[in-house]
Amino acid sequence: MRMYKRWAALLLVLLIIVSMTACKETSAGNTESSAPTEWPQTSAMPETAKTAFIQTGDYLSGLDTSVIGTFGSEWVIIGLARSGRLDEKAATAYKQAIAEYVATIGSPKLHKSKCTDTVRVILALTAIGADVTDVGGYNLLEGLTEMDYIKKQGNNGPVWALIALDSGNYAVPTAADPAMQVSRESLIDYILSVQCADGGWSLAGSASDLDVTAMTLQALAPYTKDERVSSAAQNALTYLSKAQAEDGGFVGYGVSTSETCAQVIVALTALGIDPAKDTRFIKNGKTVVDKLCSFAVEGGGFCHIQDAPKVDGVATEQGYYALAAYERLLTGKTSLYDMND
Repeated sequence: MRMYKRWAALLLVLLIIVSMTACKETSAGNTESSAPTEWPQTSAMPETAKTAFIQTGDYLSGLDTSVIGTFGSEWVIIGLARSGRLDEKAATAYKQAIAEYVATIGSPKLHKSKCTDTVRVILALTAIGADVTDVGGYNLLEGLTEMDYIKKQGNNGPVWALIALDSGNYAVPTAADPAMQVSRESLIDYILSVQCADGGWSLAGSASDLDVTAMTLQALAPYTKDERVSSAAQNALTYLSKAQAEDGGFVGYGVSTSETCAQVIVALTALGIDPAKDTRFIKNGKTVVDKLCSFAVEGGGFCHIQDAPKVDGVATEQGYYALAAYERLLTGKTSLYDMND
């Protein structure tokens, strides 16, 4: 009888230990239901930014894989991956969906005139550590080899092609036509050649665009040791600083949008500039981070303009990855698009 009681007691202890271990494993692996208690780990991020970052991360990471595991969800994938919040299930679903999509297209050029379709897939796959050279049987880098194709989108094409190539330090494959061969040098030369007189850049023409200027700075950021690039970047920063409004935001085409704030934040962080501390980007005590957070929607997400305070898909994607870029700067990580880490 005593032996039976002893074995029963031992069995009860073992069951308690197993139960406690299982609970710990479940809690650690349950990334879909809640964010880590201390996430993000930086205390330097302003509380408003931290709240928007956490709530929007909760919102995006809670989306079903039928939404984010598809072609077209690249910016959500990038934001979540670069903030460490992408669920493995969503990453796997995305990889499978993209492989099927590329196989259906039957080409590494995912659009006949917009190389940015290929670019954003390269960026998303790189962010999750996938092989971009074998996607549905195609090497997506081969879609970025011809300069005439890249330039069909004006300055936008070379800018994003350069960002994509640098995201994983990729070599450029050989183009079918040697005269059209893309190189990092040719992309940079083209970008510098179309800089506007006021220091900004446009998609085409001579009228600078705030968003395009910020995106161009994101592409040029790794090359500022080159005197030509450094000078062009400083002129662009002066242009953006002058364009900043007293509330910390930016007004383009008569309206202040969250997306412009987001692109400026990504640009500044790519250059190693803290957007909340650099005096060039503090107006009337307000920063571009402050202004971006004014577009945050309670419960997660961002609106496009403050006159329409409802969650907007594009604004949410850009607002979130901008805060991911900011958080990465504050915690000493590589920039948003430097995925060599």
